Formats: sequence, C-alpha cells, structure tokens
Amino acid sequence: MKHLALSLALFLSISVVKSQNKIGPIEQKVTDSICACLNKIDMSQIKTKDEATNAFMNCFSRQASLLIPLATERKVEITDKAAMREVGIDVGKNLLNQNCQAFMTLSMVMAKEEIDKGETDKAGTTSGKIKRIETKEFNHIVITDQSGKEKTFIWLRQFDGADKFAGNPGDLVGKKVSISWTEIEAYVPSAKAYFPLKEVVKVSME
Repeated sequence: MKHLALSLALFLSISVVKSQNKIGPIEQKVTDSICACLNKIDMSQIKTKDEATNAFMNCFSRQASLLIPLATERKVEITDKAAMREVGIDVGKNLLNQNCQAFMTLSMVMAKEEIDKGETDKAGTTSGKIKRIETKEFNHIVITDQSGKEKTFIWLRQFDGADKFAGNPGDLVGKKVSISWTEIEAYVPSAKAYFPLKEVVKVSME
C-alpha cells in the first residue's frame, strides 16, 4: 500500500494529466473519499513537500479496505506493483481531472519546492524507450528512462526529428530515443494552474 500511496502522492506534481476512460464505481469511490479527506485539511498549514506527501498518505491509508476490490475492478493482481502503480496514477489523474482542489494544492506545493531547491533543471536530455504517445490539448511523448521511471514531454511545436512521428506514432512504442528538452511554464486548463513542463526540442532515435 505504501508503494501505491507514494506513486499517487508524487504523481505528476509537474506534469499534465490525461483524460481517463470510464471510471469504475470502486475507483470513483476511492477518488471521492481521498478528495473529501484532503478537503478537510487546512491547506494553509501545508508548506513543504514532506508535509504534502504525509497529508496525502494519511488520507490514502484510510482506503486500505478498498484496495483489493479496486484491483479486482481493474482486473489486476494486488501483488503486481507495476500494475497497481498504474492504478494509483489513474486515481491521481482522476483527482486532477475532477478538480479536487486540495489535491491540486498539494501537487503545486511539491512542484514549487522542487523548483525552489533547483531540483528541476531548465534544460537537458533524457534517454529511454517510448512507452506511449498521449493526445490531449497537445501531444505528449511518454518514455521509460533507464531507471524504469516514466518521463513526460510536451510536444508543443515543430522540433528536430518530428518527421519520425509523421506517420502512426503508435508504431514507435518500444523504440529507444534520446529527447532534448527545455523547461517552460504553461497553463494547464484541466488543473486550472501553471505548471513547469518539459518541451521537446529534439528527438534522436537510438
């Protein structure tokens, strides 16, 4: 449960969310319960990333009895950490897509602290394998880096190497790439807030 809670708590504090398919009743119940719990917290007292994470985990821990039914609803094994992490990420997306104000506040606290500490670079290059191409307000290239973590990059403008994505981007899933990016601050309509995003400036196939 701790692994799933941390995945949720740290989920996309500086990323954009993807629209979800139809949410099952148990997943919606978990989402609603976590949001209701968070909304009871005095957010003016949450100043640090650790405080934000602890606040979320305290609310999430109250949903322990629903984890097995939730896993069953999503047709995954409760012992499958990777699958449960995906479930956790989807619940986090639900919280943002459904405008859970308290969760958005916690996400912004975590993102702001990373920026203030200089933990978020302004430009760089990340290598990994393409996991998926997300389509929403703008396209997003999601890769899995060498440590197994997902990294999301916004496809905002023409970039060097964009021609490789001209056909069916789905055909590129699993391909090794090196993405050069620069950090921008953009308004995310679904979250109704500004977030630092990594914009693609070049993609090289390895």
